Amino acid sequence: MTEQAPARETSGYPARLYRRRHNRRSKRHTANVTAATKRTEHHTPAEAVTALKSYKTAKFDESVECCVHLGIDPRLADQQLRGALSMPKGIGKTARVICFCSSDKVDEMKAAGAIEAGGEELAKKISDGWFDFDVAITSPDQMKVVGGLGRVLGPKGLMPSPKAGTVTPDPANAVKEFAAGKTEYRNDDGGNVHCVIGKMSFDEADLLANLNFFLETIEKIRPASVKGTYMKRCVISGTMTPAVEIVTS
Repeated sequence: MTEQAPARETSGYPARLYRRRHNRRSKRHTANVTAATKRTEHHTPAEAVTALKSYKTAKFDESVECCVHLGIDPRLADQQLRGALSMPKGIGKTARVICFCSSDKVDEMKAAGAIEAGGEELAKKISDGWFDFDVAITSPDQMKVVGGLGRVLGPKGLMPSPKAGTVTPDPANAVKEFAAGKTEYRNDDGGNVHCVIGKMSFDEADLLANLNFFLETIEKIRPASVKGTYMKRCVISGTMTPAVEIVTS
C-alpha cells in the first residue's frame, strides 16, 4: 500500500493564492467594480481622468491605457493605421532599443541610447534567439541585413517599418526618441487602437495632456475613405482598474 501524501497546509499561502483557489476577489477590486457600476454616463476627457484617478490602485504603479474603437475596415490597406508618437508628458517608462547600422556608427548609436548596435553580427545574434529588446531601429541601407529577419521579428511585432518610424535616415534621433518612451500604435483586426498614455502616479493635468494629444493624433490620421462615424467608442483604464468611457461626439 502506498503511503498517502500529507495534506498541504493553507495557513501560510499568500493572500493572492488563497483568493485564486477560492475564486475570491480582493477588497480593492470589489470597491472599484462597485464604483464603476455607479458610473454609467460618458465623460469628457477631463472628467474621465478624474474618475480614473479616484479608483483604488494596486501596489505597483499601473500603466494607463487608452483604447479607441474606430469605424475603419482593417481589411482595406488604405484604412489600416500604424505609427509612433511621443507623448508630451512621457509615458513613465523607457524602452530597450537596438539599432542596425554600419560599424563606424556603433558608438554613436550606443551613445544615443541603444543597448546594442551593429550590422550582420547583430542580425546573427538575433537569429540565434536573442530578443532582449523592445524596439529595433534601422537605417534604409541596412534593410538588406534586416530583411532576412522578417520571419523571426515579424511575429513578435519587432520588425522595423517606415510607417512606425523605425526605418529612418536619422537612426540616432529615432533611438533617442524610442529609448525615452516613444510608443508605437496600430489597429487590430477589430478596428481598435490601444496606446499607453502614462502611469497612475501621473497627476491629472499630465494624464489629460497625453490623452488629448493621443485623441487629436487619431483624429488627424483619419483615412479619407472612412465613411460615417469614425471614432465610435473610447475608454481609458489602468492595468488593474475598470474602464472609464469617454464621450466621442
